[in-house]
Amino acid sequence: MKPQQLTAGLDALDALSGIEALCCFVTEDERPLSGATGFLDWRLCGQLSKILGSGFFVGAPGDKLLVPSDERVPARKVFAVGLGRAQGVTALGLEHALTQSAAMLTRAGVASVALAFPALPKAVAQSREELIDRSFAPHFQGAVAVFTP
Repeated sequence: MKPQQLTAGLDALDALSGIEALCCFVTEDERPLSGATGFLDWRLCGQLSKILGSGFFVGAPGDKLLVPSDERVPARKVFAVGLGRAQGVTALGLEHALTQSAAMLTRAGVASVALAFPALPKAVAQSREELIDRSFAPHFQGAVAVFTP
């Protein structure tokens, strides 16, 4: 099943249905957060920004974070995954992050998920959909949705 494409915005975030978790990919140097992750942070009353500011999670490669949504968005769980510095993200790095995220979400019992990405280098952004189809979506029985930046 092809991932559903969603336009980033508060309306789309609030209208998510049948999605258990949001998985946001975060870079080390995008502050403030933008796109769907920025809207999510707004709904979470700045919780992601506060965690980023504390240094507990900074968006470095391998960083992972789970926070409850406290019913501020339809998805119960919010995961964040670090990608490193924005201009340093490669297709291989994104594929690795997607593979690791799929494993993490599967271990957490998540069957349906929406993904949010920061602005990526052009070559990486062009391969994003293919990487999701190959390295992420096959791991899920339920819906997979992708917010476009």
